[in-house]
Amino acid sequence: MSNLCTQCGAPIKDGAVRCEYCGGSVAQTTQQPAQQPLQSAPRTAYQQTAVLHPERANWPYKSKVVAAVLAFILGGIGIHKFYLGRTGAGIMYLLFCWTYIPAFLAFFDAIILLCSNDENFMVKYRCRVN
Repeated sequence: MSNLCTQCGAPIKDGAVRCEYCGGSVAQTTQQPAQQPLQSAPRTAYQQTAVLHPERANWPYKSKVVAAVLAFILGGIGIHKFYLGRTGAGIMYLLFCWTYIPAFLAFFDAIILLCSNDENFMVKYRCRVN
């Protein structure tokens, strides 16, 4: 059995009740063998389990590159967290900016943002990539 979020369609670990990305409920589905021609390319895990929901049309457009540049330049005060809609984390970065720990973390945030694929970025930050 595979667990799928009913809100965003992201795969959920076995035994979880809520989606770690959007907080949506879990829907139990059974995996059926795919009937594909032998010449077709293999699908990624996201393509096999993702379900397009109408609420995704309301998600705002965000750019991974803009978020990464903000993390490199102004990450020490958490501007990239505010841009991505993580206000609580942005406030924590702002409160502890005098320790330079948020600047250190923002450097790694920028690298992670640049290395993440579009599907993971969209699900994690509930936005559409432009």
